[in-house]
Amino acid sequence: MNTLHMRYAIEVAKQGSINKAAEVLHIAQPNLSRCIKELEGSLGITIFDRSAKGITLTPDGEEFFNYAQMVLHQLDDLDAFYRHRTSRRARFSISVPRGSYIADAFATFTKDVSDPSCEIHYMETNSSKVVENILDADYRLGILRYAVDFEPLFLDWLEENHLSHEELLTFQYQLLCSKYSPLAQKEQLTTADLAGHLELTHGDPFVPTLPLSTVRHDAFRTVSDRRIFLFERGSQFDILTENPDTFMWVSAIPEKLLERYGLVQRVVSDSTRAYRDTLIYRENYQRTALDEKFLNHLHDTIRTLFPDYQPSK
Repeated sequence: MNTLHMRYAIEVAKQGSINKAAEVLHIAQPNLSRCIKELEGSLGITIFDRSAKGITLTPDGEEFFNYAQMVLHQLDDLDAFYRHRTSRRARFSISVPRGSYIADAFATFTKDVSDPSCEIHYMETNSSKVVENILDADYRLGILRYAVDFEPLFLDWLEENHLSHEELLTFQYQLLCSKYSPLAQKEQLTTADLAGHLELTHGDPFVPTLPLSTVRHDAFRTVSDRRIFLFERGSQFDILTENPDTFMWVSAIPEKLLERYGLVQRVVSDSTRAYRDTLIYRENYQRTALDEKFLNHLHDTIRTLFPDYQPSK
């Protein structure tokens, strides 16, 4: 099997067109078509359905696409390892939800990185991008956040993409607001108390196989009709501090951050939906020393918030 032809087939699948893929790959369209036919002949399968409407993956082609991406990523890793073996640069990469307890663990982790040469990548994003980064951008680790009632959809999605998973933390969202907010002054909060206040929320929810309209309706089903959609975590603290009329649903936040920004975290008595943060990585991936160091800091941070916490084995 020609690995170059595998790369060609993956590009055709991504572009959905032989002509577009040929332009990206800078090869003639007839030559690309010939390479794809040779690949299909060597495998004994049909990878693409060709029609007047375009080109799509067959069921065999979808299976080939997933395996081929894994194989080529491993080949690229092998090539990079030996190409740069003299430097042996330590590398750590992770994509995570926009959670302050994770960011706090990452900050303490950076103080513990003593490698003379290292490269560290940390991205806060939604669940779709977390998986995409592992599959297509060579990120090693990811953390998914999802409502527990959607877990079967997420686990099926991970299995389809040959990703392993470990539960990190199950929790309920709490309300975050300024210590000067009227919400902070109430002895007990219910969702009815939030009516009329301005909600901050991350504007890119995702659940595999569900349409965005359904996911958005599910994610933004609080009683507030006034919302600001954010796509990064840092500005939420500035807004919450500056505007006492705002609030946000969040996972547990370390006390030092609450004190730094003059915020309070409150339980809302009738908000009982469970959420889960789950560590993911490629099947058969062997975690590095830096990976384990970060996870140790993450477990320590979780224990400060939930003293009875025990990491999954």
